[in-house]
Amino acid sequence: MCEILLERSLRGAHCVILGYGVSGKPLLPYLKAHGAGKITVRDKRTFDNMKASGEADAVLSAGAELVCGEDYLQDLTGDIIFRSPGFRPDLPEIQTAVQNGAILSSEMELFLSVTPATVIGITGSDGKTTTTTLISKFLAAEAEITGRGNVYLGGNIGTPLLPMVDDMTTDDFAVVELSSFQLMTADNPVHRAVVTNITPNHLNWHIDMAEYVAAKTRITTGNRITRAVLNARDNYTKAIGQTLACPIVWFSAYDISYPPLRQGDQCLFLRDGSICVSDGEVETSLLAVSEIRLPGKHNIENYMTALGAVWDLVSPAAISKVASAFTGVPHRLELVREKDGVYYYNSSIDSSPTRTCAALSALREMRERQGRNPDGSLKGKDPLVICGGQDKHVPFDPLAEGLCNMASRVILTGEARDQIMEALHHCLSYDPQKLPVTVIPDYREAMKTACAIATPGDTVLLSPACTSFDAFKNFEERGEVFREIVREM
Repeated sequence: MCEILLERSLRGAHCVILGYGVSGKPLLPYLKAHGAGKITVRDKRTFDNMKASGEADAVLSAGAELVCGEDYLQDLTGDIIFRSPGFRPDLPEIQTAVQNGAILSSEMELFLSVTPATVIGITGSDGKTTTTTLISKFLAAEAEITGRGNVYLGGNIGTPLLPMVDDMTTDDFAVVELSSFQLMTADNPVHRAVVTNITPNHLNWHIDMAEYVAAKTRITTGNRITRAVLNARDNYTKAIGQTLACPIVWFSAYDISYPPLRQGDQCLFLRDGSICVSDGEVETSLLAVSEIRLPGKHNIENYMTALGAVWDLVSPAAISKVASAFTGVPHRLELVREKDGVYYYNSSIDSSPTRTCAALSALREMRERQGRNPDGSLKGKDPLVICGGQDKHVPFDPLAEGLCNMASRVILTGEARDQIMEALHHCLSYDPQKLPVTVIPDYREAMKTACAIATPGDTVLLSPACTSFDAFKNFEERGEVFREIVREM
């Protein structure tokens, strides 16, 4: 798609925007400014709904046509169709338009095709946001030291970069978090590709795991990729590495049993309390683990992943500066408050079982650092966990195992509460006497109850293991509600 868009000018083209949301809105002014002909916005919401929000007036005042309501995809035609990430590319109306000659693209694909900046793209099932943020911070710290180039952070992390593309130069970096939805139709997307890991996710949207993996793999396609950063312990990413001709940086905080390194390949691992990089001959220490302020081995791997992407572009001073100051991204194991001896953590971003297990492991690691009681038991208590939300059709068995081993109590809520309860009943480690489970369907009531029953020495953890769309517009809103409840106590 990128090459086609570069060859085929937007000037005079009939451009269609599917979905006037976070991804669709930046397209309208960009297309208009770059000479697009007719512009049509198509959105499922009613005209009255879009009128009330002011969005209908914004579209019409820009000179674009607005097609909305239930039949918004009827008679879909155009030269270039820009789908928002939530639109499957195989929708019958889209496929018919493509068969009739339309080019299918997206706001992200357009950005990737026109930006002059060096693009570092990050995808994966877990750790994307933290890794993306770290990469941007490493590069920004180096830019402060050298005075060269700007760093732009965006994509699935929440900020569309298309409105800024005309200000970018070849000295700049665009650090872009990319979801499987965005990657499904992307070609030749990035210069440096990062895949944190691949585990079952979004199977309520993707047809099956094979399609999900194929979408993630597309980040490594194209002829401009110069480096791939891959998880050495993940079978899916190891398979991706076998298909690539570009240099690969492998990482693992658990072992150093990497595939044989080809010429140009590197590996990141732990040695003597430091993150080290090696090409098989020369070994360099990059960062002492003691400098990392984020708990959990998964965060050590997040640092490894980020360093794998940029360690040759940044100085030791920039790396150390970021590590000493970075305390995490919002809604990821975020300490909201300590009150009356109770600690409240917001990890609303944990929208999969593996993320919740990582959060539980991080809190267990924090307990282990406190030492042990005379009888050998760990000091402190395992957390009271709030779980549940919208099911993504992924197995909850790993979550059940994690809760049984690393939680003191569970409050289940949201649409997926029954599925999680069923997984607990099937878990061999589950003992209802040791792990009390309370089911409260309403999300806000579940949060309030968790806060109300906590006693001194407890930790309350919001780590849903599910998406938020059954009760909130996104995970940020879910986390904000939890923050408000905690702060109003």
